[in-house]
Amino acid sequence: MDYQTARSLLVNQGMATEQNPDALLTHLKQGQPPIPGQVTSVLLALKVVFESLRESAEFERELACALYLLASDSRQEFENGQRLGVDWPPLLDEDLARIAAAVKSIFVGTWQGSERLKAKG
Repeated sequence: MDYQTARSLLVNQGMATEQNPDALLTHLKQGQPPIPGQVTSVLLALKVVFESLRESAEFERELACALYLLASDSRQEFENGQRLGVDWPPLLDEDLARIAAAVKSIFVGTWQGSERLKAKG
């Protein structure tokens, strides 16, 4: 996966719009689990973006917004779903923590991800 593909994927998954009803955030807001392979694709894209932007002092607002929403809103929607009794997949909580760690890595410039994610990258 190259940077442009990774960036597009993250913007599409993080910016929940009517044009993308299969976005990760859209699914979570609707109390639905992610599409199989969706979280893995997001994690891979986050690693690619991290590697590409590691030396950058700044990056664009649209990407920053999508990253922020992926890290914060996905957790919020997960917790809202739990309160409403949604039966989430067993590893989704851990996957959302991995997403948040990877997003933090992009902003900080030092990899914060788990060993499992490092092995995939």
